[in-house]
Amino acid sequence: MADPSSYRPKPGQIPDSPGVYKFRDEHGRVIYVGKAKSLRQRLANYFQDLAGLHPRTRTMVTTAASVEWTVVSTEVEALQLEYTWIKEFDPRFNVKYRDDKSYPYLAVTLNEEFPRVQVMRGAKKKGVRYFGPYGHAWAIRETVDLMLRVFPVRTCSAGVFKRSAQIGRPCLLGYIGKCSAPCVGRISPEEHRELAEEFCDFMAGRTGAYLRRLERRMQEAAEEMEYERAARLRDDIGALKRAMEKSAVVLADATDADLIAVAEDELEAAVQIFHVRGGRVRGQRGWVTDKVEAVTTAGLVEHALQQLYGEEQGDAVPKEVLVPALPEPVEPIAQWLSQRRGSQVSLRIPQRGDKKDLMATVGRNAQQALALHKTKRASDLTTRSRALEEISQALGLDAVPLRIECFDISHLQGDDVVASMVVFEDGLARKSEYRRFQIKGFAGQDDVRSMHEVIGRRFKRYLQEKQKSGEWTEEPPADAPAEPDGAPEDAADGRLTDDDGRPKRFAYPPQLVVVDGGAPQVAAARRAMDELGIDDVAVCGLAKRLEEVWLPDEDDPVVLPRSSEGLYLLQRVRDEAHRFAITYQRSKRTKRLRASPLDAVAGLGETRRQALLKHFGSLKKLRAATIDEICAVPGVGRKTAETVAAALAAAAPSAPAVNTATGEIIEDDEAPTAALSAERGQDR
Repeated sequence: MADPSSYRPKPGQIPDSPGVYKFRDEHGRVIYVGKAKSLRQRLANYFQDLAGLHPRTRTMVTTAASVEWTVVSTEVEALQLEYTWIKEFDPRFNVKYRDDKSYPYLAVTLNEEFPRVQVMRGAKKKGVRYFGPYGHAWAIRETVDLMLRVFPVRTCSAGVFKRSAQIGRPCLLGYIGKCSAPCVGRISPEEHRELAEEFCDFMAGRTGAYLRRLERRMQEAAEEMEYERAARLRDDIGALKRAMEKSAVVLADATDADLIAVAEDELEAAVQIFHVRGGRVRGQRGWVTDKVEAVTTAGLVEHALQQLYGEEQGDAVPKEVLVPALPEPVEPIAQWLSQRRGSQVSLRIPQRGDKKDLMATVGRNAQQALALHKTKRASDLTTRSRALEEISQALGLDAVPLRIECFDISHLQGDDVVASMVVFEDGLARKSEYRRFQIKGFAGQDDVRSMHEVIGRRFKRYLQEKQKSGEWTEEPPADAPAEPDGAPEDAADGRLTDDDGRPKRFAYPPQLVVVDGGAPQVAAARRAMDELGIDDVAVCGLAKRLEEVWLPDEDDPVVLPRSSEGLYLLQRVRDEAHRFAITYQRSKRTKRLRASPLDAVAGLGETRRQALLKHFGSLKKLRAATIDEICAVPGVGRKTAETVAAALAAAAPSAPAVNTATGEIIEDDEAPTAALSAERGQDR
């Protein structure tokens, strides 16, 4: 590990001007490339106290052995040079997007004498017009098959084209009218190129004018009584319209825009792009990246823009680029995009209307892509085995932890304190073993005490079940699978047991307990197990802020490598425990806030309860209504109305709800919604 002070430039040596810098390791390899408006200010941030640096930045500066820079005149030049160097050196600490799959493009080889329409993948070639990307190659072939009727451009390979020219006969497409057969001289090179350019114009979104021109020619042919030509033009128009229908209209006609959305967590990010041309979605693509540097959403967007348009020119860069966050500063990247297009490019965040709605759709695609990537990664047996081995080595365990249990505490400002226990076996979630706990002994925000109680209760149940004489009283999760039919019930608490009478849960101890938190939570968990004599289960904690792993009685945390599969698995376990705890806590809060005297009325179902509240508008107005007014509600008879009135009269009016954000009293008809709104986002 290198000391950054050993290669730190001397004071005043770094210029105070825009530029691009490179960090190299001891072998001279470039490990990071960055740009700055002021090289002096930016590089000074890397040479501060290591404790103040982000862990990933700290790893980079201690891996590097030297730094060098190049001064440029503008920030736009710095942006371009940064992109060039990243492509050239492929630095390990820069964000590197990788396609989550190989996307096919519809390509027109305008660099050939007789341009060819074909499906292409991989790197783009100079002189070739690309459209897409498409989700599937068959989608391109269906579109091309419809359009060849109107634009009979060559689609054959070079070998087939040369062979047809030698024998003087076209291929099958030439005979059926889906190729103009330039190989046998039916059309000149100039005419064929004009046909290919018309094909490109139509695919680029300039469809309205061409369709109107065909319709005008069809009407002229009909007026001249050339009905066969008119019928042919009618069929051509139908084919083009069917091709257009394959891409739905999502924005105003003639809108050209790219929409970029980002879904991210602490370790990875997924980027999705929708290409809209002529108001229609013409293509979609996605990238996934590991966060190997401390980067914000705006930084991810900037890197995505560089990769997306770094090698594009002209119309390939749209007039409008919509993003979830603007890079800082935004002016250089906007100017760079405008230079690549050759005209003004609008880079902005959509605020309302169809564009905002479409951006939400792109965002959902990004979330799904990230979830799919995580699922594929988690399902890989080799990866999971390596992750468990890395955890075992990092924590000094005697064997790999095949069963990991993670605990998290959740509450709302000290109320409704609950805890969750999730189980991972062989690196995969075992949802049938999930448990959830209510902390009833005290109220408050003391997570350490709550963690001590929960760990103690869990292992107390384990010891009781080990002796086959305990009771199981924790609540099963709502999403846990149902027990098999016919299982007997425990007479003591009504819980399901195995056929031999032993409770089904808490019978198996974990090899590793993970708690959501740092040293205090870990110490509380270890103390709870020591009090019960449990000394064969390892304990660790995963702190959210810096992703550090804490062990009992250790002053310093264990820092797993950024690329460690073990860290990735621990984070998944921790995040799942947090999700499960938050879900339970919110469900308890919702039930508490929505309690109503109508719930206790016998024979009054959910449908009629909703009808009563909808008719009167609030519980307060329903309480003041007469029996005849209640009977006016469809489906409510006099007997039911009398029962409702009696129940409301017997129920004492509840204390007014208070908005915790403003301190204002909330009326009965507003209490559930307003209280929830006031508390939303304050739960842990």
